[in-house]
Amino acid sequence: MMTHPLFLSGQRYRASGLDQRVIYLAAWVVESPAAFETPQYRASWGFADWAPHITDWSRNLFRGPDTEAPQRLEDLRAKRPDVLWMPVVGLDRSCPAIGLRRLAAGAEAARLPDTLAAGIRQTVYTPITPRRRAA
Repeated sequence: MMTHPLFLSGQRYRASGLDQRVIYLAAWVVESPAAFETPQYRASWGFADWAPHITDWSRNLFRGPDTEAPQRLEDLRAKRPDVLWMPVVGLDRSCPAIGLRRLAAGAEAARLPDTLAAGIRQTVYTPITPRRRAA
């Protein structure tokens, strides 16, 4: 993917704690949503070496943290400023938002308070590839 236009960086992860129903996560930083419409992306789309591990999948596009968000997401941002909360803005839209937070090695993940956690899947992911950047 790093050779495709508009892809800036990416890394793959595996679930390692809390809710582990979504086992794998690939996070890509793109310059714009147009990255998913280039001829290079469309020609190479698929799972390649990862195909045997994929049983259920979706593609979601999230907007960075400097954007307005629904009230619930704003409440999460206020109560958990240590988490990078981003609303879904495109592709499959299989979830309304994503929250990301880096944990120190060996640190335990803090669950959201029950008042905020309704309907939110909380998962800990561990990197399984190095973070790659476009040349």
